[in-house]
Amino acid sequence: MKIELNENKVFLENKGLKKEIHPFWLRERIDGDKYIDQITQQRLFDPTELKNNIKIDKLNLSDDFLEVTFNDGTYNKFNVKNILKEFLNDSYNQNVAKVKWDSSLKISNNFNFEENIFEKKSMYEALIHFYKYGFVIFKKVPTENNFIVNFANSIGSVRRTNFGEFFNVKSKPNPNDLAYTSLPLAPHTDNPYRNPVPCIQLLHCIENEVTGGLSTLVDGYNVSESLKKDYPEYYKILTETKVRFQFIDRSVILENWSEMIELDQNGNFKQVRFSPRLDFVPLIDKEKLELFYSARKKISELYNSNKYRIEFKLIPGDLIMMDNHRLLHGRTRYDTNEGNRFLQGCYIDYDSTEGKLKHLKRELNI
Repeated sequence: MKIELNENKVFLENKGLKKEIHPFWLRERIDGDKYIDQITQQRLFDPTELKNNIKIDKLNLSDDFLEVTFNDGTYNKFNVKNILKEFLNDSYNQNVAKVKWDSSLKISNNFNFEENIFEKKSMYEALIHFYKYGFVIFKKVPTENNFIVNFANSIGSVRRTNFGEFFNVKSKPNPNDLAYTSLPLAPHTDNPYRNPVPCIQLLHCIENEVTGGLSTLVDGYNVSESLKKDYPEYYKILTETKVRFQFIDRSVILENWSEMIELDQNGNFKQVRFSPRLDFVPLIDKEKLELFYSARKKISELYNSNKYRIEFKLIPGDLIMMDNHRLLHGRTRYDTNEGNRFLQGCYIDYDSTEGKLKHLKRELNI
């Protein structure tokens, strides 16, 4: 991909295809001190007030810079890399390729918590690891004073839900969710009944004195791609049928309709939702329902199989950050008579990790 000039016009050439860059697109991106606040990068002018017939009077192109003089008298020296970056739609979560994994995955690259880790290269590396695998574990995170909130807000902002700013995961009487029992939890995604579904879940181990209660993870992305390859009819109906997910307690009713496997506008993997205790399939044709039920049973078998699930024990101070749109999580049964098992959880959104990555890349000059 490169920039080319021809008769006071700027063209983008990519793999033999050439298209003109609109002069107005360049004009509204001039970035001198007179036009852009250098701290916030916000415009000091309103592009909607510019005249529409913006044209280019003069052009000069070098290896690194494009110099443009416009017909309204303004001049700017553009960095060519920045122009190309916009056309590539450069985004960290898009450019970090997902690594599919199954039960053979050996958990590695755990990151030790340290003072001011949020501004260090280790945090940048941890977030890259998160995008690759859908989760990352921080070790030796302080367990006092609900520190999970401080941790989450140092990356982005906690997303509050009806469970509160954070929630305590431990066995208690009359729970409004099975998470607050000692029962085993099959692989599931959290909050499929919300719109939008929380993106990232943080779970911080405060106490874990039991032999059971192992944490489990499944790569929903890998399972979806396997289903697409081996059971295309099942994949198709799970990507096309919207089901109702529902949560009810004494103070709130939450509902959301969506596919169990959601695709983006290009037909690629975007998100999984799976919580069979909370889903309600619409009354559609009997033949389609037969196929849907078979597909849901098959993907449940895959999610729960030893082929895809990993198990591990969180110890006090461990904090796991996981992609709730990609991974399913659960736990094995435990005996409350053995001792306490106490985790704290909260949610943040994707803009938290994306914004943190961009900030660290700028500050660390990566």
